[in-house]
Amino acid sequence: MTISLKKAAVWLPKGYEDSAYISEQSGIPQDVIEKKMGIVRKCRADKDTHPGQMAVNAAKKALKGIDPLSIDLIIWTGSEFKEHPVWSAGIYVQRELGLKNAYAFDVSARCSTNVLGLHLAKSLMATDKKVNRVLLCGGHKTGDLVNYKDPTSRFLYNLSDGGSAMLLERGETNPILESSIITDGDFTFDVIIPAGGTKRPLSSKPESHEMYLTCPDIGGMRERLADRSLSNFLKVIKKAAQGSMHKPIDYLALLHMKKSAHDAIVNDLELNEEQSIYMDHYGHFGAPDQVLSLGLAEKRGQLKKGDHVVLASAGIGYTWSAISLRWDENTFDLEDFEEIK
Repeated sequence: MTISLKKAAVWLPKGYEDSAYISEQSGIPQDVIEKKMGIVRKCRADKDTHPGQMAVNAAKKALKGIDPLSIDLIIWTGSEFKEHPVWSAGIYVQRELGLKNAYAFDVSARCSTNVLGLHLAKSLMATDKKVNRVLLCGGHKTGDLVNYKDPTSRFLYNLSDGGSAMLLERGETNPILESSIITDGDFTFDVIIPAGGTKRPLSSKPESHEMYLTCPDIGGMRERLADRSLSNFLKVIKKAAQGSMHKPIDYLALLHMKKSAHDAIVNDLELNEEQSIYMDHYGHFGAPDQVLSLGLAEKRGQLKKGDHVVLASAGIGYTWSAISLRWDENTFDLEDFEEIK
């Protein structure tokens, strides 16, 4: 039985930080923020809006008109930085949405969590015939973890806030196809929050800068990424695509990254500009990036029935991931989808 993407949705906060603000806070020229980092503005939630609620907001859109009792499984694909440490956000989503017949669990692969979640959901549905509908959702507020005064974390200045949701079910429309994932442990300590874990517990009263993401060996990480990142990205994308459809990629839903890296991937795959959207007005949410990109492509009419779509991402740690689907019809409620311009 084919496992398909039935519905998708994103929830974006109204607040934002723009290139002028980031320039002021960081001391980096505004044109560098916009042209090199690719940040015209990025979405930011207020202090009272948290990851679990952002996931619920997105899930309500994806489940519009769907019987909540028909959901069999909830997979949290959002951030580990959420309302509380050591806390199951998927079970919170279950409660808030009244999904009483489902069970829930959280997964984490940094910004590759949505791709991993889709792979897991497809596998679970294939092996357990009782699981017919799966909700994948998550919220991100990693914009709170950015320290604009830390030059080692400049590649993280695009981190933003928002939520996404996807509903999978059995059917032949928008089938989920093959996936590919690579991890590389050489990067495991390159991007960390120094305080808050067992090595540097909060009870030790850490310094304020230790509560943000930082890169202890930025030079070493850049050198290793230069050798591996692009090749690993291309490897997972090509492997997922080639194992899925006997046709080239029609649309690449890619996470937000610096413009030169985005262009390098698109060019190496021999795609044109219309085959991938650069999200310089949104920032990098984490896992929801690919869902947002798909929604933007649907909103702009850039997809046609039978198109080969690949969702691709990378997460600190490092993980590179991609998964293919055949696009047959819209997954977003386009009347409810507002594009930022």
